[in-house]
Amino acid sequence: MEQRGVSAFIAEFVGTFFLVLFICMAVSVTAPTGLTVPALLVIALTHAIVLAMAIYALGETSGGHFNPAVTTTLMVLRKISPPNAAVYIVLQFAAAVCAALVCKLLIGNFGKAANYGAPALSPIANGKGGGFLAEMIGVFVLLWAIMAMAVNVRAPKGWAGLIIGLTLGLGVLGFGALTGSALNPARAFGPALVSGSWGPAGTWLLVYVLAPLVGGVLAGIGYTKLVLDEQEKRWGGRLVDTDVPPGQLPDSLAAAEEGPGERPIDKLS
Repeated sequence: MEQRGVSAFIAEFVGTFFLVLFICMAVSVTAPTGLTVPALLVIALTHAIVLAMAIYALGETSGGHFNPAVTTTLMVLRKISPPNAAVYIVLQFAAAVCAALVCKLLIGNFGKAANYGAPALSPIANGKGGGFLAEMIGVFVLLWAIMAMAVNVRAPKGWAGLIIGLTLGLGVLGFGALTGSALNPARAFGPALVSGSWGPAGTWLLVYVLAPLVGGVLAGIGYTKLVLDEQEKRWGGRLVDTDVPPGQLPDSLAAAEEGPGERPIDKLS
């Protein structure tokens, strides 16, 4: 379980700030009076690009969580200590509020119509239960991608940011019309606080806080049991699938068989 320092805390704040800022700006500017298909595409692409950028730029320093659901899941999996997880989550919420305030500062009253990017449960969703499922499934898929690309040491190097970013964009495309696809309690909280747009408190907490946490933890535990534990049984610490004795392997494969090296950029833990 890796301990964190001040640099990691600052990186987590900065990454979350820019993630939420660009999302709030994209939603406020492209969908001030409603979510059209072109607006949804722009918003989804914004999610994908900014998350990928943040992971590649800051993942080596902080692990690149930028989402309380990610941090909570990795804490449950003992990839981050509870005290460090608590600091991360506080910083993520603080960064989201700061980002929403900057969004309001930049566009003023124009952003009021879209509540400065605050997500809201759509009438086409099947009530708060439908909203809960949408956010839970979206975060489940996002965390599955994170586990596969950033936690699994057998994942191909260098692809984590791109795949995880695209997965977030996919979640927005799939569920944006239902809940706004916050898929991140901090991203939902920041603009909701600044705009005062919460809706019923119970529904907001269920859809935008509980659902992401449940989806993330289920994905983390499920991936560990179905994939990581099976890999450990089959290959142990090796990175190559082979039964050939190490002395008979080419140098590159022999090195890989010894186990994973450091992968600071790809590893969100």
